[in-house]
Amino acid sequence: MTRRRPPTSSSRTKRPPGKLRLIGGIHRRRQLPVPDRPGLRPTPDRVRETLFNWLGSSVHGARVLDAFAGTGALGLEALSRGATALSFIEQDRIAADQLADNLATLNATATLLRQDALIALATAPAAPFDIIFLDPPFNRDLAAPSCSLLEQQGWLASEAWIYLETEATLLPEVPATWRLHREARAGESHARLYRRSALAET
Repeated sequence: MTRRRPPTSSSRTKRPPGKLRLIGGIHRRRQLPVPDRPGLRPTPDRVRETLFNWLGSSVHGARVLDAFAGTGALGLEALSRGATALSFIEQDRIAADQLADNLATLNATATLLRQDALIALATAPAAPFDIIFLDPPFNRDLAAPSCSLLEQQGWLASEAWIYLETEATLLPEVPATWRLHREARAGESHARLYRRSALAET
């Protein structure tokens, strides 16, 4: 997953620009091209490593959705770690084209929806997902409606994991069925991992 935000010192890594390095699983250390788009950067290695440590064995065999995918860093990382069904949503044509090329390079089968994420999420999926990566562009008030659509339109399995990354100043509104599991701040962003529980519905 990738967001279009101004680069900060906390998001700099030692890898050369224009490359995404997978950090775990069967494609570990594999480097994939990243298109030259304004503000488009793969989720940093450190943040991905923390997230996948939180998720642990839940990734293996999971159905995964990477919304606002950008480079698809989180979805591709899940693929490398054993997710069995992948879907990506990315509106930007160049980013989506490169993501499709990278999936072909990895000989991976996935669904790629080339449209606005809110429009895509407003339609019910064929089957719910076990893990959702949600990293909408900052300062555009997209987090709350995205979370609401995931819940309302049946995108979530009964005990789904939802990773939400927002600007650090935002306290996101999430459905009552979500319980905060872990959180961490990195530079200008705040990462939160929620666990859905249908028993929490009111």
